[in-house]
Amino acid sequence: MHSSAVFLIEFGAIILGLGLLGRLAGRLQFSPIPLYLLAGLAFGEGGLLPLGASEEFVAIGAEIGVILLLLMLGLEYTATDLVSNLKTQYPAGLVDMTLNALPGAALALLMGWGPVAAVVLAGVTWISSSGVIAKVLGDLGRLGNRETPVILSILVLEDLSMAVYLPIITALLAGVSLATGSVTLAIALGAAGLVLFLAVRYGRVISRFVSSDDPEKLLLVVLGLTLLVAGIAQQLQVSAAVGAFLVGIALSGEVAEGAHNLLAPLRDLFAAVFFVFFGLHTDPQSIPPVILPALGLAVVTALTKIATGYWAARRAGISAKGRWRAGGTLVARGEFSIVIAGLAVTAGIEPQLGPLATAYVLVLVILGPLTARYTEPIAMRLAGRRTPPPDTVLAQRGTPAAETLEPLEDSGRDR
Repeated sequence: MHSSAVFLIEFGAIILGLGLLGRLAGRLQFSPIPLYLLAGLAFGEGGLLPLGASEEFVAIGAEIGVILLLLMLGLEYTATDLVSNLKTQYPAGLVDMTLNALPGAALALLMGWGPVAAVVLAGVTWISSSGVIAKVLGDLGRLGNRETPVILSILVLEDLSMAVYLPIITALLAGVSLATGSVTLAIALGAAGLVLFLAVRYGRVISRFVSSDDPEKLLLVVLGLTLLVAGIAQQLQVSAAVGAFLVGIALSGEVAEGAHNLLAPLRDLFAAVFFVFFGLHTDPQSIPPVILPALGLAVVTALTKIATGYWAARRAGISAKGRWRAGGTLVARGEFSIVIAGLAVTAGIEPQLGPLATAYVLVLVILGPLTARYTEPIAMRLAGRRTPPPDTVLAQRGTPAAETLEPLEDSGRDR
């Protein structure tokens, strides 16, 4: 009885604190994610007041939060949109992997950690946080922007790549034979392909099965189906987030709209719990020894992610403002990076790898919402300073300004 009372007190305090922090962030017109993370850091391992009784429940809530974030992303697009974007954006996925995985691998080799640690740290720096980015896009009202499909295509390519990468890294860390590793990889690829095939081919059938005029029944069926598919995907060495995303893709029409409205409050609750949980498992004392290499790596890979997003959006015909927004939005790292680093820590390949990855992700998960919001206005201001006023250029060319000026772009959902 006493332990349940402590649990209720702790968890109630967490939820109340999240609500107050979210209200503060709203007044400051700022994403609440960094505040959630810092709160978790303060009350986690080595923090001001470590929690105990509610930690296991918070861990489960955090996992549900990531699943719901990816489900809601999937509900925004149809299976046709997904296939079309993957076909057109796969070069961006290759550029993304090259620009962002190499810095992590290079740092591990420079620090003398060996090739296996290099492969691990490459994954940590390569994969953006789908959970954080989904939350940021919603907070900033950009889900309908023209650059958002480009962002989502890169995220989906990264998440699907995890179906290949995670079995490989697991086999490397375990030191298993080539045959065993190949079987694990084949199972992962087959499971991901099957889920994608069902989402694309039988999406309408699934939507009819889920559809209901009763909000209660619709909520229970969609939530149950999502958690079921996510669990099966994870059991088969495929990301639970990929499974949840594909469930969202499979639902369309009125079902998708109704599910979106019903699940939005649950998503916000459990997403906040996820970010607090991330902070809870970061020991502040482990950060100072690795803070300098973590900061350097964070700066380099923030720039490479911005370059990736800019290049991909430019290739898709998005305007300059949208290109900078795409690049700035992709900066955040999060759940996958921690999962990858956790595998290496469990295997015991390098003691400093875990703290460095934690510090690196913490820096970028705080910096990510800032770059998403401010990269575009800063870039436009700097570009404006370098560009001569239109009247001056036109006067030098002898052309009347009124005849050549183009219409201004919209500042929101532009190209």
